[in-house]
Amino acid sequence: MYDWILWFHVISFISWFSALFYLPRLFVYHVENIDNKGFVEVAKIQEYKLFKYIGVPAMWATLISGGYLAYSIGFAGHGWLHAKITFVVLLVIYFFSMNKYRKELEADICTKSGKFFRMYNEIPTLLMLVIVAMVVFKPF
Repeated sequence: MYDWILWFHVISFISWFSALFYLPRLFVYHVENIDNKGFVEVAKIQEYKLFKYIGVPAMWATLISGGYLAYSIGFAGHGWLHAKITFVVLLVIYFFSMNKYRKELEADICTKSGKFFRMYNEIPTLLMLVIVAMVVFKPF
């Protein structure tokens, strides 16, 4: 059973990261084309659907399957697992911050620039590198 849950966890993780990587890119397009009302309306729909129908289910699938895997191996003596969970918590916070910006963009009250969202888009990459390193190298 463990291997099947691990398989599902990896698939869920990949799906979640598709939203984590692409939603801020949509934000860049949104703010840089703010004068094009037709484009902005399409961007709002894409942002909503990506967050709600891909991001949220994939996040929950990742967290639930990851929780099962963590429980299966046990928490004692696995410092790398504690570190991984810490960075996953940061990733969840980041994910919900994207929803905050999505709602601001939807309401036409967001004041962030395309440059901001380009930099903001690097956060999940950095967190992913650390999270995967914790699992592969198990440094402590």
